[in-house]
Amino acid sequence: MKRFCLFILACVAVSSAIFAQGNRQYQSFGVAFYNLENLFDTIPNNPLGRDLEFTPDGKNQWGSKKYWNKINNLATAIAHMTTQTTPMGPAVIGVSEIENKSVLDDLVKAAPIKKWMLQVVHHDSPDRRGVDVGLLYNPRFFRLINVTNHRLDIGYPTRDQMCVVGMMGGDTVAVIVNHWPSRLGGQEQSSPSREAAAALSKHIADSLWQVNPNMGVIIMGDLNDDPQDKSCAKVLDAKKNAKDVAPHGFYNPWWKMLDDGIGTLAYKGSWNLFDQIIISGNLLKEHAKGLRYWKCQVNNFDFLKDTEGSRQGYPLRTHSGGVWLNGYSDHFPTEIFLLKEK
Repeated sequence: MKRFCLFILACVAVSSAIFAQGNRQYQSFGVAFYNLENLFDTIPNNPLGRDLEFTPDGKNQWGSKKYWNKINNLATAIAHMTTQTTPMGPAVIGVSEIENKSVLDDLVKAAPIKKWMLQVVHHDSPDRRGVDVGLLYNPRFFRLINVTNHRLDIGYPTRDQMCVVGMMGGDTVAVIVNHWPSRLGGQEQSSPSREAAAALSKHIADSLWQVNPNMGVIIMGDLNDDPQDKSCAKVLDAKKNAKDVAPHGFYNPWWKMLDDGIGTLAYKGSWNLFDQIIISGNLLKEHAKGLRYWKCQVNNFDFLKDTEGSRQGYPLRTHSGGVWLNGYSDHFPTEIFLLKEK
């Protein structure tokens, strides 16, 4: 009886995401990315002391109250990532700036999203700051097949790239979750590190296509570069216009959005759009045989925005200038939507 009830619930969940356009029916899948801005636990467990500022006695006085407020705030943000065609939220959510798996386990159990029963994929990276990438997925809409992690060799330890392969709408899709090296030392001086990261993502995609040429590939993450920067536009060769993209090329839907002044983080009065979800050409309607790209959006909900002074309209972060703001993240989440005709 219990299995039968779970089966019925799963059917209701899937059917609720089916909608009509004209005389055709589609199922919509959300694919999101969110930089969780230093989601650390309160325990000093990094052997090199890289997490000490996020402990009760550390710089940020990071105790239980602040931690659980942060968990609930992030869960609330994710809970709002619902639409008429995705009433149970995104099928997958890539995340960055997490300390370990336990913080993601706490996040998916938080009240605002607990009912979705999201599953966690995580891998410990050698990053010198002690942060990793990860992935949350709804097993109703995404069936996990395998996970591989890929080391980026740039002369110092940084985040590994996580490649998660699964089934979505009956099609095989790979999601490569990234957090590329920062702009520490200056954008131009640090660009070679992000170019190396882009080359690694491209290599992973090419390797996937050698096994399955029809696999859709999604490269997502905090890239610490904008769509027009060399790492994205030249090395990854992610195009601004869909018509210019080959089946095994890449389309960057965020380029035009940034041109329109919409970003995911602000620095010195100007917007950047580092939080990108880049899709392979075989997911575009010109080439797609199954799942295909529909649209994208920055989830810049009003409650995620600061309302104070010079920060007004910017992402409401957890701390600013040493002051606890009880916010969410210094990045807005992003999301794309894929369609599958029924």
